[in-house]
Amino acid sequence: MSFVELRDKKVIESYLRSNPELHIYSIGDLDDFFWPHTVWYGWVDRGSLSAIALLYTGQAVPTLLALDDDLSAIKSLTRAILHRLPNRFHAHLTPGLESVLQSTCRLDFHGRYLRMALRDRSIADSVDCTGVVNLSAGDLDAINRLYEQSYPANWFDQRMLETGQYFGVKSRDELVSIAGIHVYSAAYRVAALGNITTATTHRRRGLGTRVTARLLQSLRTETDHIGLNVNTDNTGAITLYKRLGFSPIARFEEFTIKKQR
Repeated sequence: MSFVELRDKKVIESYLRSNPELHIYSIGDLDDFFWPHTVWYGWVDRGSLSAIALLYTGQAVPTLLALDDDLSAIKSLTRAILHRLPNRFHAHLTPGLESVLQSTCRLDFHGRYLRMALRDRSIADSVDCTGVVNLSAGDLDAINRLYEQSYPANWFDQRMLETGQYFGVKSRDELVSIAGIHVYSAAYRVAALGNITTATTHRRRGLGTRVTARLLQSLRTETDHIGLNVNTDNTGAITLYKRLGFSPIARFEEFTIKKQR
């Protein structure tokens, strides 16, 4: 048993496709758009891959995605690659995996999350999306203002506007609701929704439902799998996503991790 660094996309994809809803973000990161910012590690047991972890380096602080149904295998892999990881990184971890890191690292806990997957694609088609517009780079200032006001802790990569998969509602020329993606790949036919918010002064009017439904309509023919992450405390968002056809498929925990010297 040992770990290996993986660079063969087909080998990585074959493993991730065994549970595409759990690994939807990682599958998306195989796309050429994200691939240069990825480092992949695998745990080999008796000649076969039994776990994969991804270090995404496209942000100021890298993010480790270490999610797997086999807790024992992903623990073994994480323990083996710890010396390869940066001194500080964010992490999405299968519950229980944090125990591998606690003796040598400082873990700052950021919450428990649900991975949800779209299981009923027909619901979004029935939503009236009148007034929802496609957003582009020309809307960047308005997008940033909305995030600063109503979602300051979000992570937004403005390059994702190039996909055409951002939608919003405007009121008096001001953007008041938005839905977009964190990861999207037409080549691998996956999308992970994100950066969804509504201005505090315009909530409880169904705008979040409308912009998210319009996004799902746009992604309908471009993807086979659509997912998202949501904090377990965000009951309002969970309710919205369930109404649009999403179902919880896994739990994970988010941390910022710093190695102790």
